[in-house]
Amino acid sequence: MQRFRISATGHSLNYLPEYVARWQGYFAEEGLDVSATVPSPWDNVLKELGDGEAEAVLGGVWVPSMFFGRGTRYVPFAQVAARAPLALVGRMPREHFTWAQTRGKVIAMKGSNGASVGLFIKLLLRENGIDPGEVGFIQDLDGAMLAALFKGGMGDFLAIDYPNAALFEASGHGHVVAPLAITGGDVPWSVYYASGEGDDARLDVQTRFARALGRGMAFVLAHDAGDYAGFLAKTFPKLPEALLVRLTNEYRRCGMWTTPRVDRRAYDRWQGGIAAGHLVAAPISYDDLIDTRPVSAFPA
Repeated sequence: MQRFRISATGHSLNYLPEYVARWQGYFAEEGLDVSATVPSPWDNVLKELGDGEAEAVLGGVWVPSMFFGRGTRYVPFAQVAARAPLALVGRMPREHFTWAQTRGKVIAMKGSNGASVGLFIKLLLRENGIDPGEVGFIQDLDGAMLAALFKGGMGDFLAIDYPNAALFEASGHGHVVAPLAITGGDVPWSVYYASGEGDDARLDVQTRFARALGRGMAFVLAHDAGDYAGFLAKTFPKLPEALLVRLTNEYRRCGMWTTPRVDRRAYDRWQGGIAAGHLVAAPISYDDLIDTRPVSAFPA
């Protein structure tokens, strides 16, 4: 077995195809011993990659974009999540919400684990005709702290991960007014990337990894989550089993998981959001950043 260690920025439901591929033995069938760690703070993923402790990072494509031409070349080679696994919580029922209601209001959103949440919320605001300058933001705090403060009355909306938003709603402290995983459209949210340009041996390993990951996606898409509820509960012990089944099936239907190939149109959309957030001077072309060779077996 060949080691393939992933340094991940989290342990999340949107990474499910990777966990399924390991569980079902798809990685082992490709001769890979795949394991994952979640370092803290999250940006230690880059240190682990640079030190050779990991073969790949799992995280946002905004990081390779931000470093492009400015230092270490990080090369995305596969995707696991094609949607933002977020939700917007408000104080009114969902049927009464419109994006126009965010004007002059305050959105609290997690900022302690990277830039993705803020970039995406502001992208959605612009796409809905709202200048982010018309909205107030609280985005430098941990998600759990923000949730507690939102319960206490701080802010008008709360942007957090969808599973915790669903729990928040069930607790009676707010309403999921916009389940962004479903309504937010396609973006290459979670990708695997390596450091520098690889040789043929690395390409072979990444190709085998992507092939097994694709089988994990196919399994998830082909099976109702209730068929493997026990695995979900074991993998995510902090979340209720019924909620895991419900959200996994919602993710299956909404396009969270497609193939390991990054979609060009979704990539271009997300590059616009990354550029608008000033992390890059201008959108980076798909072919300049993404290595599609490991996923060449999957349709474009």
